[in-house]
Amino acid sequence: MSWHPQYRSSKFRHVFGKPASKENCYDSVPITRSVHDNHFCAVNPHFIAVVTECAGGGAFLVIPLHQTGKLDPHYPKVCGHRGNVLDIKWNPFDDFEIASCSEDATIKIWDIPKQLLSRNLTAFSKELVGHSRRVGLVEWHPTAADILFSSGYDYKVMVWNLDTKEAVIMSPVRTIDCHQDVILSMSFNTNGSLLATACKDRKIRILDPRMGSVLKEASYKGHRANKVLFLGNLRKLLSTGTSRWNNRQMALWDQDDLSVPLTEEDLDGSSGVLFPFYDVDTNMLYVVGKGDGNIRYYEVSSDKPHLNYLTEYRSYYPQKGIGVMPKRGLDVCSCEIFRFYKLVTTKSLIEPISMIVPRRSESYQEDIYPPTAGAQPSLTAQEWLSGMNRGPLLVSLRPGSELLNSRPQPPDRSFSNSMAPASPQPPDRMEKLAPEGGHRPFSLSEEKTPRWAAGHRLEEKQAWLTNGFDIFECPPPKTENELLQMFYRQQEEIRRLRELVTQREVQAKQLELEIKNLQTGSGRF
Repeated sequence: MSWHPQYRSSKFRHVFGKPASKENCYDSVPITRSVHDNHFCAVNPHFIAVVTECAGGGAFLVIPLHQTGKLDPHYPKVCGHRGNVLDIKWNPFDDFEIASCSEDATIKIWDIPKQLLSRNLTAFSKELVGHSRRVGLVEWHPTAADILFSSGYDYKVMVWNLDTKEAVIMSPVRTIDCHQDVILSMSFNTNGSLLATACKDRKIRILDPRMGSVLKEASYKGHRANKVLFLGNLRKLLSTGTSRWNNRQMALWDQDDLSVPLTEEDLDGSSGVLFPFYDVDTNMLYVVGKGDGNIRYYEVSSDKPHLNYLTEYRSYYPQKGIGVMPKRGLDVCSCEIFRFYKLVTTKSLIEPISMIVPRRSESYQEDIYPPTAGAQPSLTAQEWLSGMNRGPLLVSLRPGSELLNSRPQPPDRSFSNSMAPASPQPPDRMEKLAPEGGHRPFSLSEEKTPRWAAGHRLEEKQAWLTNGFDIFECPPPKTENELLQMFYRQQEEIRRLRELVTQREVQAKQLELEIKNLQTGSGRF
């Protein structure tokens, strides 16, 4: 009888965690000492927000991502709550809007100024008043704009529509009142049509977030869940908690059958809560333990065994909380597929940890960066409340690509609108995306042909020019200095052609994503 080793071929088999250097960490940060089981940290490509200690109320810090090093002891705070802040979440479609909830039973929405804070920010843009007890969790809807969910210690989940001019919203659009105890965790599926909750009554529920009805309920006694997470489009749920012998445990569930878990895996006998994070693009699961120094990661598959252990990142310093950078904020040039921001209260430190796929090539790795969810909503608040479901709009992470707007535009739109980018870009960004050579763009009065045709002719005309130097009419170099100059010009020409090829690839990818998003939108009808 022959023996076959159990070997799995995977491009993520050798993923490793790389902590940031000391100068790229955030030092002297007064991290909160609350015992609430939350992340206490929220990150986007512009800011890192962290709940802090504050006398006389609740507050959190909003630090620009590039402002690493030692934090000023008098750094301004975002303060306005009368009780401790328990959770903060950035708006996935607006990098300058953040929601916070507190022990004072309110949720506040803050508009963060683009410039650095010079003094404490106390003026909120909206206040949501509806819970009768402290609010422990807030979650933004993954595809609809201006929809926020909150859960409190009054055992209720409230759905808020922020698309209103009112500064104080007294009543939610929906109150879900089906839980018998405190809600410990909330998670949406990919298009936001389902909401999963883990409750202190040891039950996992799958809800219709618009109707408030319970679709599925797990009453399995062998697993006490603390956190629950939808696993992308796999139609599976993952929960972390404890077994009946008080071992920390993970359980994988079939979304359509919550009677018995598909698999259970005991981890250790520690007492800290396990925070699960799932990367839908790579099918990788990261498990972070509160009070641990390590981060375990797995690869999830639809076939048995569903959870395939890869390895773990180890550190001597325990984490109080953790923040996660969205995919659009990663460094794709270094093959970074995930980034954590670890809160170390013992050292008042926030330490970024990058998960790296080791690759020798420095070019963009298409296979580990598939199209991912962008920073544009695919639905308005009213569309979602009326019953529409739509998946997230996909974007490419290739450097130089732009966010896409897949919504069908009126056929009689003007030429300038049809050629405008989907999302506004700052001037320096547009200069980077423009072809080199310093030529101003064609206007409609100057050129009646399509812009792509004019650009193509311009590239053909300039194909043999490098910094104004004609490479075909130049005399052969006679001295070593002339040879060196010719070499530098050739290197510059190679670099320019590479950038030109990259721009063409980006344009092709954008067209593919636009077609895919349009097909998704048309399939709805």
